[in-house]
Amino acid sequence: MDHGTVPAGDGRRRIARTDVLLGEPRLAEAVERLGRGVVKAAVVAAQRRARAGEIPPGAVADAAVESLPVTASGLRPVINATGVLLHTNLGRAPLSDAAREAVAVASGATDVELDLETGRRARRGRSALAALLERVPQAEAAHVVNNGAAALVLAATALAGDGEIVLSRGEMVEIGDGFRIPELLAATGARLREVGTTNRTTPDDYAAAVGEETGFILKVHPSNFRMTGFTRGADVAELAGLGVPVVADIGSGLLAHEPLLPDEPDAASMLKAGAHLVTASGDKLLGGPQCGLVLGHDDLVRRLARHPLARALRVDKMTLAALEATVRGPRTPTDEALHADEAALWERAGRLAARLRDEGVDAVAVESEAAVGGGGAPGVVLPSAAVSVPGGCAAPLRRGTPAVMGRVEDRRCLLDLRSVPPDQDGEIAEAVRAAAS
Repeated sequence: MDHGTVPAGDGRRRIARTDVLLGEPRLAEAVERLGRGVVKAAVVAAQRRARAGEIPPGAVADAAVESLPVTASGLRPVINATGVLLHTNLGRAPLSDAAREAVAVASGATDVELDLETGRRARRGRSALAALLERVPQAEAAHVVNNGAAALVLAATALAGDGEIVLSRGEMVEIGDGFRIPELLAATGARLREVGTTNRTTPDDYAAAVGEETGFILKVHPSNFRMTGFTRGADVAELAGLGVPVVADIGSGLLAHEPLLPDEPDAASMLKAGAHLVTASGDKLLGGPQCGLVLGHDDLVRRLARHPLARALRVDKMTLAALEATVRGPRTPTDEALHADEAALWERAGRLAARLRDEGVDAVAVESEAAVGGGGAPGVVLPSAAVSVPGGCAAPLRRGTPAVMGRVEDRRCLLDLRSVPPDQDGEIAEAVRAAAS
């Protein structure tokens, strides 16, 4: 709403008091929904604008209402139009409607550790664990922790202790934000036994390193980069018979093979090849909440689950609910975006661009290239379509409600539709219209 401006100091005495404004029906309702502190902050900010002459004194209530957040949390909803399906800065995988509903139910009192039939304590998250085993029958047992790195730390602590972890030099990777696998493992107290070279590590290199001090062999999928040329690596199947557990950290969380991503490892295939344990993330290609998955041999999973550190790394009831609904429920937004039809994307982009042009916005449908993101499937290009609008729209789009995040190329803001659910096209149109004006 455009309130216009007034000279600084004009009518300042007509600015309503804070308590009076908080009693205004719209703001009083917001107090019940958001809390008094959040609403009062919006009122005080609007009063400050009126005193500075930015808005008329009579518009303070309207300005305060307009500035209220959607929820009492500081997190704001964002439409991901970057073309990166699993954008780490935007929280990676968006949850399915089924998962969101499950979270809402679990947010109250729930039977997370209670058997309602007997009234006795039950295994925490048993139905979520059962869902994982149904999807990955190659696993004898499953355990869930709070993220993928935690799954690996728990494995290192429980299986290696102060012993050795055998790891190829070519798999000593950085997983993002400065966190490096070697440092993560060393922090547990385990010793790293590096084998091979950066580009070539053979099964014989591993065999020569295995000894009485070996806790396990670790295979890390270098998910955020590719190495080509004169290279050699040892497969899980080549290491499974060396007499020590093989732990495969697959990263992106595929439970089964995905034809669109042939080079991305999955839990079922790794276990079938002989891995004793598989660790992975739940908020990447699986499309669920942030969590770490552990799948594999029953005796090893039990050692991890009973280790004292497991208590510090356990997940809450809402994560368990979202994970189970993701595994058992309908297709996730991540899966739908990954398999989006290119022709349908073009049709959406053309329709949206035409709608914006009719309203005077410089918009055109263009070809685009999307990516999986989240450290998964490096080098895989997903053909897409985007709506190109003036680059000056990028900042106001980010500041809008909901915020819309695109990417700027050649002074144009591209809104890639592969990462946008079709039912959000209308919101994008409204946001662009507001940003362009």
